[in-house]
Amino acid sequence: MSIIVWNCRGLRNLRTGKELEVLIRAKDPSVVFLAETWADEARLQEIKRKIEFDNLFFVERNNRGGGLALFWRNSIDVHVDTFSKNHIDSIINKGKDDAWRFTGFYGEPVTHKRYESWNKLRQLQNKFYLPWLCAGDFNEIIGSSEKLGGSNRSQAQMQSFRDVVDECGFIDLGFSGNRFTWQKHFSTGHSIWEQLDRAFATNDWLLRFAGTKIHHLSADSSDHYPLWINTVGLDFHNAPKLFKFEEMWLSD
Repeated sequence: MSIIVWNCRGLRNLRTGKELEVLIRAKDPSVVFLAETWADEARLQEIKRKIEFDNLFFVERNNRGGGLALFWRNSIDVHVDTFSKNHIDSIINKGKDDAWRFTGFYGEPVTHKRYESWNKLRQLQNKFYLPWLCAGDFNEIIGSSEKLGGSNRSQAQMQSFRDVVDECGFIDLGFSGNRFTWQKHFSTGHSIWEQLDRAFATNDWLLRFAGTKIHHLSADSSDHYPLWINTVGLDFHNAPKLFKFEEMWLSD
C-alpha cells in the first residue's frame, strides 16, 4: 500500500483539486492525509468523489484557515481514534495481530505555540503501544542543514523538536527527491527553502515495513511538496538506510 501526505494550502482552489486528482491517478495510494484544506464539508465530499475514495474523516477549518482531511479506500481497514486541529490519529487493522498506527500531523504554524504540538505528540506516544507511522508538515526543522536562505533558526527551537522525536522513539524514514519540501519567494528576489514535511516511524513499524520508501513529489499549486510513502512488506535485504538523530553530533 502507499500513503500520500500533503499540506495542500487550500482545496477551494480548483487548480489544487485538479493537481490532487492527477497525483492520485499517478500514485494510486490507499490513504491520503491533507493539511490546511481551507475547505468545508461540501468541498471535501466533492474532492472525495473526484479522487474516487470511499471514506472521509475531516477536522473543520478554523475560520478561513486550517483544516485536516483523511481519505481512505475500502481496501484498507482504518479506524480514526483521536483528532485535533493538528492531527488525525488512526489505527489500521484495529483488534488484529497486524494492527498499527498512522498519524497525519500538522505542526503549529505559530512559533511560540509550537510546544503545544510537541506536547500533543507526547500524549499520542503514551496512548498506544502499536507500531507507529507519523507523517506530515511539522513546521520545524531538525538541523540547520535543512534550511537554505533567510535568518538562522534558533538552536533551542530545533532542540525542542529533536527532543520530542527522541522521546517518541521516532526514526526519520529519509527521502528521495528534492531535499526541501517548502519554499517561499520574495519580491526582493531572495528565497527560503526548508524541509518541513517528513515521515517518522518507530522501530517496530520499520521491522514490519523494512523496505518503505519516501518520495518528495513536486507540486505547483502549493508551497509544500507532497510526500509519497510507499510501504513494502518485510524485506531486510532492501531496507533503506535510515537517519536517526544523535545528540552527540551537536558537540562534533
